Amino acid sequence: MNKRQKKILLRILLTAALMLLCSLLPVSGVWRLALFLIPYLLIGYDILRKAGKGILRLQPFDECFLMSVATLGAFLLGEYTEGVAVMLFYQTGELFQSVAVGKSRRSIGALMDIRPDVANVEREGEVLTVSPDEVEVGSVIVVKPGERVPIDGIVLEGSSFLDTLALTGESVPRDVTAGDEIYSGCVNLFGVLRIRTVKEFGESTVSKILDLVENASSKKSRSERFIAKFARVYTPAVCISALLLALLPPLLQLLVFHVDATWGEWIYRALTFLVISCPCALVISIPLSFFAGIGGAGSAGVLIKGSNYLETLARVEHVAFDKTGTLTKGCFSVEEICAEDGDGKALLELAAHAEAFSSHPISRSLREAYGRPLVLTRVQNAKEHTGHGVSATVDGKEVLVGNAKLMQSTHVAFPVIKKSGTVAYVAVDGRYCGYLLIGDRLKPEAKEAVERLRRIGIKRILLLTGDRAEIGEAVAREVGIDEVRGDLLPEDKLRAVEQLLEEKAPGAVAFVGDGINDAPVLARADIGIAMGALGADAAIEAADVVLMDDQPMKIVKAIGIAKKCMRIVYQNIGFALGVKLLCLALGALGYADMWLAVFADVGVMVLAVLNAIRALRVKKL
Repeated sequence: MNKRQKKILLRILLTAALMLLCSLLPVSGVWRLALFLIPYLLIGYDILRKAGKGILRLQPFDECFLMSVATLGAFLLGEYTEGVAVMLFYQTGELFQSVAVGKSRRSIGALMDIRPDVANVEREGEVLTVSPDEVEVGSVIVVKPGERVPIDGIVLEGSSFLDTLALTGESVPRDVTAGDEIYSGCVNLFGVLRIRTVKEFGESTVSKILDLVENASSKKSRSERFIAKFARVYTPAVCISALLLALLPPLLQLLVFHVDATWGEWIYRALTFLVISCPCALVISIPLSFFAGIGGAGSAGVLIKGSNYLETLARVEHVAFDKTGTLTKGCFSVEEICAEDGDGKALLELAAHAEAFSSHPISRSLREAYGRPLVLTRVQNAKEHTGHGVSATVDGKEVLVGNAKLMQSTHVAFPVIKKSGTVAYVAVDGRYCGYLLIGDRLKPEAKEAVERLRRIGIKRILLLTGDRAEIGEAVAREVGIDEVRGDLLPEDKLRAVEQLLEEKAPGAVAFVGDGINDAPVLARADIGIAMGALGADAAIEAADVVLMDDQPMKIVKAIGIAKKCMRIVYQNIGFALGVKLLCLALGALGYADMWLAVFADVGVMVLAVLNAIRALRVKKL
């Protein structure tokens, strides 16, 4: 508990003791009123002050106003014990709610306690400790064992294992060596790492995550907006109803039936009606449910940017996937070498040297497949043909490595190879010499993720890819997706999703992607889900949900968390309104006293809050 909560707890205990003492003392009249005013003011002075401020601001209709009128009315009727008890139990409920919110905040706080305080930067041969904000892009920083990586970068020297729990929700350490990309927020477990920074601190992964979580609660869901509007209409309505309940029956007794008006009885009923009507359970538990849901998702490595997205995510019935980097790893490898003369090693050696100066992922895969140091002096006149391939002089021979368009543009006769994967044709001195088949490996969880999505109620799953249609179809067959659209440009993907949005039933449409070209579609879909570990910054910015470890199974988890959270929200709304309406009817008919009113107000709130914090618990898949 924090200091404020401890102070409230002390007030509650003192008030309970004083109320018991006042009840036992044999005093009456003014002295009894004076004695009960002590515990009443001790426990309720802040509620009375808030009610007074609301009246002065001409905004009186809130729960503090209801509690103040009801308890002061009880005192006017001589029901001192009940007046103090109502305020006492109300404050007990407020304390309970404060502790529950604190628990969910600590859950997020523990997850997000990843902001590094310092960075060890190399300057002029020395290692200086500075604020991460002061480190420029391209600087070399040193991360020692046990320290958090302060800024995104590339490992220059050293090898180690990283604890990525705060980013991905996964406890398995990730190994890194020289050349690997590394993200801020991870903890270096073993060796010393020298890292060249590639981003400023404000643009690094840890800053983006913190920003997403800190701003998540500012975006209200439709259910939250409904509760806020409901409270603004509901509170004056019940105040007017209570006033009519206090005045109309006695006036009817007096003017119509010509009997003595029982003013005290009807005023007591009206005050009981007011206490019962307090909408605390709804106003407190609904936002808390969403806050707990976001916290539970964050602890599982799923960042949801706002409770409005959590609500939409629960309605998802259609999911469209990008392929590369989403269902596949996005890292290419040579799967087949076919040389016309049968010498595959020689073909690969020529292709790798021709690709020596290209940064294209396929070029890297050829160099990795060759597996030996390249002799750059063997290569001259290297040239990259955008969208087609490369050409270079290797050992005095003119070597072409690329797709069919490169072969056609250089008038090389070649056989068209139709296989699943990227075909790199190789020609030497204008003669076709063979091909290399480069494939993108499927993520291990992709097939299971698609199966799980169908089991949790996803009606339609599509694959939208910019790769060739036959490659997309091969991936789709492997993971179990029936609907595939290939050869799509970014605007084609956008049109496909817009068509899906027009065709959809009441369910929402989600798009899952990771690249810059996916950003427009992520923004246009009802829910955009980005791969956060290796995804492009533009995709992460445009998305509504970010998966911190790029695993497709996290989509299943995110939807499951959202559905559970919405179930809790609807349970709380139904339970709170049901109990309220029943107790209001009993109170108006005279079958409910202040004690039942206390249960209807504080008891329902406590039960609703207990239900809400269940959203913090996330089951493993």
